[in-house]
Amino acid sequence: MPANSLLSQINKDRIPGHIAIIMDGNGRWAKKRALPRVVGHEYGVKSVRTVAETAAKLGVKYLTLYTFSTENWNRPQLEVKAIMALLVRTIRKEVATLQKNDIRLRTIGNIEALPADAYRELQEAMEMTKDNKRMELVLALNYSARWDLVQATRQIAEQVKKGIIEPEQIDETLISKTLNTGEFPEPELLIRTSGEYRISNFMLWELAYGEFYFTDIYWPEFDQEALYKAIIDYQKRERRFGKTSEQIHK
Repeated sequence: MPANSLLSQINKDRIPGHIAIIMDGNGRWAKKRALPRVVGHEYGVKSVRTVAETAAKLGVKYLTLYTFSTENWNRPQLEVKAIMALLVRTIRKEVATLQKNDIRLRTIGNIEALPADAYRELQEAMEMTKDNKRMELVLALNYSARWDLVQATRQIAEQVKKGIIEPEQIDETLISKTLNTGEFPEPELLIRTSGEYRISNFMLWELAYGEFYFTDIYWPEFDQEALYKAIIDYQKRERRFGKTSEQIHK
């Protein structure tokens, strides 16, 4: 279906404010074409650009992309090195695109543990785009939800130990604020590509009431039309947050 036809089906008043995406299938996309896995990651960057620009035009305020998990360090070292080199090149190259589209770059995850050049490029790009207002593009780098919950728990425990807070003051709001994602609203929509049906240690706390959308499309093939279809599907759902339909439509 043509993109314009899909776009006409989207209710502009019900655009999810925060979309999170597990960008899966780069390696399998490349393997299917008898190409090195890193080529799949390179083509995946093009999808990042397309989806970020499309999301910003639609009015999405936050777009979080699961870019590199803590578990990804276990991949073959040549692939990890290639991904890190690609990350550096991409950030350096795409800053102009972010500026043009008024998009601010943010990160979640233990980015201090990334290679020095990747960390430096990230810091420079975030500083250069800090005043952009249209949308925040959040890269989850060296991130896992369990890691984040552990570091948040340690921070809160330290506050209790120092007498800053009492155990009785620990609640959902405090935990949410202490997580890496504490500055961002919870995602309304999670998209996962490549036909996998799991969330792979991604935003376990924040996605408690998120809507999930799974597609068989590999990430390098995920384009503007694919994003439109995900949002259309999302808008057909009734978000009740534990209430009944009657309560929602009262």
